[in-house]
Amino acid sequence: MAVEPVEILAPAGSYESLSAALNAGCDAVYFGVGELNMRARSRNNFTISDLPNIVAQCKARNVKTSLTLNTVLFDADLALMRTVVDRAVDAGVSAVIVSDPAVMQYAARVGMRVHMSTQSNITNIEAVRFYAQWADVMVLARELTLDQVSEIARVIREEKITGPSGNWIRLEIFIHGALCMAVSGKCYLSLHAQNSSANRGSCAQNCRRPYIVTDKKTNNELEVDNEYIMSASDLCTIPFFDQVLDAGVEILKIEGRGRSADYVHSTVSCYREAVEAVRTGTFTPEKIAVWEEQLASVYNRGFWDGYYLGRKTGEWCNVFGSQATERKIYLGHCKNYYRKASAGVFYVEAGAQGAGRLKYGDEILITGPTTGVMRLKINELRIDDESVAEVQKGDLFTTPVPEKVRPSDKLFKIVPA
Repeated sequence: MAVEPVEILAPAGSYESLSAALNAGCDAVYFGVGELNMRARSRNNFTISDLPNIVAQCKARNVKTSLTLNTVLFDADLALMRTVVDRAVDAGVSAVIVSDPAVMQYAARVGMRVHMSTQSNITNIEAVRFYAQWADVMVLARELTLDQVSEIARVIREEKITGPSGNWIRLEIFIHGALCMAVSGKCYLSLHAQNSSANRGSCAQNCRRPYIVTDKKTNNELEVDNEYIMSASDLCTIPFFDQVLDAGVEILKIEGRGRSADYVHSTVSCYREAVEAVRTGTFTPEKIAVWEEQLASVYNRGFWDGYYLGRKTGEWCNVFGSQATERKIYLGHCKNYYRKASAGVFYVEAGAQGAGRLKYGDEILITGPTTGVMRLKINELRIDDESVAEVQKGDLFTTPVPEKVRPSDKLFKIVPA
């Protein structure tokens, strides 16, 4: 089947994730700086001073950049908002993702392109017409079915609805990652429970915890079979990805600015391959099974198809945290790289018996701000230029690495979960 040009939009919550996304073949990245974004709590948030470097790295790969400025804003935030937008303009950021009219107006005033956030809850064509005076891209509400998405896309093309740039409005939807129990992520549970507002980028994720229901009359406590009754499983559209592309969307967004670089690399790689498979008519059940296995190996809360196929109720997690089929054990870090020998030198600084040892056949993961993510199997180990069967805590060892790694890159061992 013919596929319209689409963009894979990847999350970048750190330099490691940014490099992972670029190396995996994304078309665009989105990221936040400081506190005016929906991942303000993230320990890996960028700062305003990072903007020129982020844009430079992306422009070198012909990758677009979107800066998230999609929190609820108070009057006290407006000066900072203007500063962030001004610096984004200076750095050459492609667009800002917004939901507050204050950002919409100011971005238009200084010539910065606007993408409407999913927080705007765009669910119909009239909303698209309204926001078209401000934005060229609409991130649709996550609660829409593919039929509803397709109808909005049809009307945009039929009526030639354009944004400020004069081009037709482009639609963006989430294709993978965490789902919030609240409508398009606009949740107040964290605010009421812990005075930590999700809509200000400080969600404490109260919904991801187990709860016991208490009968107020008798004080009897009831434990539901599935304790995690508010924690939605992750969205995964790989099984019906051909239908997603048929819906007429042009930007495919992967959630996960708070997740690790290997998650970013795996998801971008899988969906990049899936786009090509649909385009070339090789989107088969066999390939879907391979992608599903790869996606399940990194952090996830189990998968479901969201609301795209018409489901009216969610699917909820039955365990806390990740259901990944693999896990990473931190072992140490890179000390040096010998380009001519294609070998890396690593120091094992962590780990105990068994899990902390590295031997032939083990799989390792190397991550770093410039390296991104590299995964390979150990086929040789050397200490002081002599071959050894295994290494452990305290060892400085050398092993073949096909591409350059850098001092302070982290070394992990991959084991079954």
